[in-house]
Amino acid sequence: MFRRQINNSRRWVSHYSRPRKSSTVLIRGVVVATSVAAAAAAVANQQFVGGSIHNDAAPSTAAPRSDQAAARGNDEEGLRLLVWGSNRFAFPLSLTSAILTADEGSRIISPGASDAAQIRTPAAASFLQDVALRDLAVHTTHAVCVDGRGDVYQWGDGFFGHRPAPADGTPVLTLRGKNITKVQVTDSRVFALSAEGKVYVIPAWGAGQYLASGAPPPPSSSPWWGTGWLWGEEAGARHAEVAPAQKLAWGERITSIAAGRDHLLALTSSGRTFVHPITKNANTHGQLGFRKFDIPDPSAAAAARLDVELTPRAIADPYAKSSRYARGPSTSTATCCSNFLDDTTLDFSDRFFEVPALRGIRAVQIAAGARSSFVRTDTGRVLGWGANDYGQIGLGGNVTLDTITVPTEVVLWRGTPSGTHTRCIDLNAGGDLAFFTVERVDGTAIRNVEVLSCGNGQYGGLGNALFSNAQSIPVRTKAVSGLLEFSEKTNNLQPIVPHAVSVSPDGHVLLALDTCAHAGPGGGGMDLLAWGTNYDYQVGNGKRASIAVPATLGSEDGDRIMLQTQRAKVVRDLQGRVLGRSVEVEQVAIAGYGNSLVYWRIA
Repeated sequence: MFRRQINNSRRWVSHYSRPRKSSTVLIRGVVVATSVAAAAAAVANQQFVGGSIHNDAAPSTAAPRSDQAAARGNDEEGLRLLVWGSNRFAFPLSLTSAILTADEGSRIISPGASDAAQIRTPAAASFLQDVALRDLAVHTTHAVCVDGRGDVYQWGDGFFGHRPAPADGTPVLTLRGKNITKVQVTDSRVFALSAEGKVYVIPAWGAGQYLASGAPPPPSSSPWWGTGWLWGEEAGARHAEVAPAQKLAWGERITSIAAGRDHLLALTSSGRTFVHPITKNANTHGQLGFRKFDIPDPSAAAAARLDVELTPRAIADPYAKSSRYARGPSTSTATCCSNFLDDTTLDFSDRFFEVPALRGIRAVQIAAGARSSFVRTDTGRVLGWGANDYGQIGLGGNVTLDTITVPTEVVLWRGTPSGTHTRCIDLNAGGDLAFFTVERVDGTAIRNVEVLSCGNGQYGGLGNALFSNAQSIPVRTKAVSGLLEFSEKTNNLQPIVPHAVSVSPDGHVLLALDTCAHAGPGGGGMDLLAWGTNYDYQVGNGKRASIAVPATLGSEDGDRIMLQTQRAKVVRDLQGRVLGRSVEVEQVAIAGYGNSLVYWRIA
């Protein structure tokens, strides 16, 4: 039976691996022919690689299908999700320990395949058939997405816990009617941004979203809890709104959010930067940008507020790392009230607070690492603050502080000739890594675009061909910096600019390179490159060795995976209802915890 499956897979892939037109690309002055082809791994199930059966992977009928057409986006069966990496996450003991045991998995990328521990190469999943999303975010054992209607769905073993779950583990509706456009996920919470600029928070675990049986619902007049709809016959799902503490101007609204491990950044339409403390660990390294704020007083009336101060560890005990003597408990958590504050509930904090040092500075982009924060200004400069123990803020070798409490400018023009103008055009962060896409202009007609990285490159996440565990000076990421191609429109050389970068908290990176922006007719998509941590096959090359240089994803035949933009024949929501026909959609790559996903987003 296995031989028949492999033979059928070869015939199927052979039918869909026709080469497409090519465009001429100049990479560092060398002209090469780049095929604009689409590809994925040519195997029928995740345990088949290169026509061989691996004895460490049991057969699974529910595992994702691997095919090149699904990767290219013109699968005869419609839009499909592309996944690879770990389907069973070995998580540390935390909030999840109360819900899952250590031997249970996450089933994020393949909910229906309970015995599929890992998917070695890109494969097509079937649980988001013909679905184009607005956004998607994944965590260790739970995930969340927003469908075309703006409704929020969650799934994963961490979300379901010991509650009854659908037989196939598919996403479950948890928040609807809010017109959500973007979601961010942390260990205990999911944050959802609506098109109107409101931010809602719901528990990441399904067991925490519903009132206890027989418990009275919260008052309907309360602006905090919303229980306006029912899921099945149970009580309404709990959700809350997080609002700015400072009054917004007329017409101003929140346009973007970015979550770290314990803090959440928010950007408004006028360029103001706000931060929300998620837990008592939100300011361990000064990532909030302030210390004092207020929260609802859990021991008093609903309108009462309690003043809290979160002091960074380096300030609370500046000699903690230099002394060899035993020390008492750290005082870096909430002072004056840390003994009775419960930060596991949604009502721990209900507000965003503006960063004092950024008042009057117009930001156009925000990014959050695990314990760090970044903003990009309208002038192309970058400010960072928070944890700097791996040099992830990028302040240079002369700054040896592991905590930066005040937003500080990151110098991105070190080593450039005089007269070269440098500005940042994109900003991305995740875990202990940060990436800056910069544009350099030296007065000639040719622009130069580079990707700079800093932070913990122990597993090759910096992409500079080195495995260094601390990089405080932003360095060039190889293979994606300084690329040029000939533009038929302008009749000269133009830079190949990264379209999108996704940084995983565990140290691997996905980058979509816009190789068809200037290619003219025949352009087939954007190259997808991956590098960094690869212990769970999250890089997608079928191996487990981490790599320190960006490499294109492709099949054994040499065909590259290309992220597509196309018009879908039909787009459905997660209830199976048709949203529209001939809808323009695009593929977006997401780097998760030990896994990677490529989903279809409404363009």
